[in-house]
Formats: sequence, C-alpha cells, structure tokens
Amino acid sequence: MMTIVVPILALGLLGTAFAFLLGFSFQKFAVKVDPKVEKLLAALPGSNCGACGFAGCLALAEAIAEGRAEPTGCVAGGNAAAQAVAGVLGVSLQPKTELVAFVACRAGRSTARMRFRFEGVYNCQAANIVFGGDKACVWGCLGLGSCERACPFDAIHVNADGLAVVDRTKCTSCAKCVAACPRRLIDMVAKDQDILVACKNLDRGKRAKDTCPIACTACKICEKNCPEDAIHVIDNLAVIDYAKCTDCGICAQKCPQATIISVGGKVEVKAKEEAAAGA
Repeated sequence: MMTIVVPILALGLLGTAFAFLLGFSFQKFAVKVDPKVEKLLAALPGSNCGACGFAGCLALAEAIAEGRAEPTGCVAGGNAAAQAVAGVLGVSLQPKTELVAFVACRAGRSTARMRFRFEGVYNCQAANIVFGGDKACVWGCLGLGSCERACPFDAIHVNADGLAVVDRTKCTSCAKCVAACPRRLIDMVAKDQDILVACKNLDRGKRAKDTCPIACTACKICEKNCPEDAIHVIDNLAVIDYAKCTDCGICAQKCPQATIISVGGKVEVKAKEEAAAGA
C-alpha cells in the first residue's frame, strides 16, 4: 500500500511546489503593460499585417502611446480604427481619404497578345525575368498570382483569364500587392474615385495596339473632350489629375479603346439616365 501512497504524495508535493514557484515567478517577473496600450491594441484590427511599418498591432499601439506614430497609423483599419484610436487618446481627427488597390490592366490571356507559353515557377517576378514574361505587352499583368499570395486579406485574386482583380469590399489598402507586382501595375487610388485608366502601356498608336488590342494609344481624344482639363496624355499614356476630375465620365465614354473605365458604374448609370431622358 505504501508503495502506491508515497509516490502519489511525492508527486502532489512536487506539483504544489512548482505551482507556487510559477505563481511567484509570474508575479515577480511580470511585464507591466500600459493600460493605454491595451486600449489602443483593442482599437486596432489585430491583423498584424505590418502595413503600418511596425512589426504588428502591439508594436503600433506602443508607438502611438509613446507619440512615435500617428493615430492614423493603422492602414488596414482605415477611418474606423483611426477614430477608435483617437477616442482612446482623447483627440479629434478628420476622416482621411480611404484608398483601394487598382490593377491598371484589363487584358487577360484571351485578349492579350501572347508571345509564348510560360512554363516555369508560378511567380510574377520569375516570369518577368524570363524574356519579360509571355505577353507581348511588357507592361501587362502576368497573372501568376504574386499579388494574390502577398495579400493578407484575401482581397485580390487572379481570375480564370489570368488577370489580377481586386475585391474592393475586402481591400484594406495595406499595399502589399503593390510591392509584390514586378510590373508596378497596381496603384492605390481613392476609394470614391470612379474613373480610372486601366493601362500602363507606354507605346503609341499602332505599336500599342500590336502588343495589346485594348491598350491606350495616346490618341488624346480623352484630353480633348474633358471639360475640366483633368486628363492629359503623358509619355504616351492617359493620366488623370484626380484633384480636377469630377467623375463626369466623358473621357470613358469617348475613349475608342475603352481603356478608361468606370469602376463604380457611374458612367453606365449616367448613360441610362440620359437614355431615359431622351425617351
């Protein structure tokens, strides 16, 4: 009987001793966290994406508490997180312009001219090194998903036609996809900006169309028809001055290549309204 009781008592005493030591160590060596940091951390989304420039949400919360980062430092959280942080700090903030990723290319594999069939590492950087990729347009989307894999929010995917497409409802403007694209095709644009140029081709006229049938040809029709002088052809590519653009959609309607698009559908709505008024 004693051969059973003694080991049980010994283990029980050892367990009690270790529990006491652990409890003492926890109290003795506990790292005190600033209550403000805890509140700031609760106000942040907890995605730990690193888009703010810090290692994670805790590091950003500590930096904000110490005055090393602005209340608007959380890119992923947007205005909601910024206002929550401002509430913890007891300050007021003006809402900042929310940004969203935009892929400036519409030419999938069924539309783009292809030079060869790429069979290699499924990586845009690798394909870009190999003869500049398989598309005739050296500025076009390679469609191998480097941006998709870089996005921590599942907001960008390569579709069946080999073209990267952004889900604007999920995009948090962390800009990880921007850094991942070797073609620099992805830009951060104002979320409420409707009219955008979906091309980066710097060739002109026939040469541009030879590489991509829907490329900007630098015809300047958009420039000539814009009532606000908000779009100009620079280096053979239409460029919008967003400070002047009113989203009237005239440039998108006039563009013979349909390179200028309405991402929010304002042009389509306007066309329907005009048709209804004419009827």
